[in-house]
Amino acid sequence: MIEELVDFHCHLDLYTDFETLVSECDQKKIHTLTVTTTPRAWPRNFDLASATQHLRVALGIHPQLVSERANELSLWKEYLPQARYIGEVGLDAGPKFYKSFDLQKQIFEEILRQCATSGGKILTVHSVRAVPTVLNMIETYLLHTDCKVVLHWFTGSPKEGKTAVDLGCYFSVNSEMLKNHRHHNLIKELPVNRILTETDGPFTQINGRPSRPEDVKATLKEISAIKGFNLDQLSSQILCNLKELES
Repeated sequence: MIEELVDFHCHLDLYTDFETLVSECDQKKIHTLTVTTTPRAWPRNFDLASATQHLRVALGIHPQLVSERANELSLWKEYLPQARYIGEVGLDAGPKFYKSFDLQKQIFEEILRQCATSGGKILTVHSVRAVPTVLNMIETYLLHTDCKVVLHWFTGSPKEGKTAVDLGCYFSVNSEMLKNHRHHNLIKELPVNRILTETDGPFTQINGRPSRPEDVKATLKEISAIKGFNLDQLSSQILCNLKELES
């Protein structure tokens, strides 16, 4: 029987019922990482999460916002000592954001350097059309540190997935990415002890509405079918994975 769920990447502060959803995650024992897209969102997220048992909050500068938010890196550094979790950060080389790619790399490099210096950080990382560059930067700046990386909505090849596994990375999986059957091969190849579930809500939908943290149940069912695992076993394994990540 599934008693506790994991949503390791969700933008709770972008929901209209943010505070209600925070309480809902805590009451339903959903281990939720609420990520921020800008450090300006950190204080409110941090205050709300601090009053709960099941929420974590991540300090981020979203790569898609770097062109307009790069000047907030100093604010990000100011809040860094308070933050164990970092995100959403990373790179996006999609057509809409490629113009800022060089600036994104500068910001991401500084974030990785700061995390390496601080130590003990857990990062949730965006890597759209930039997997080789992201993995190279993780290897360069974090490999010999005690920081850990979760690759959010990873869409690399199975070969790139193996490279990421060798670097110690985890992977957070959502239902939207599993709609592309090409990614099923990736999931089959990933070690089950490196998989976490996520929604990336409200940027994903289920039944015509924005996904909410409890919707990771659907993702669990899909992963269990792809991996050939019993649903309860998989749920327990993902909780163990979270504990190992945070140990």
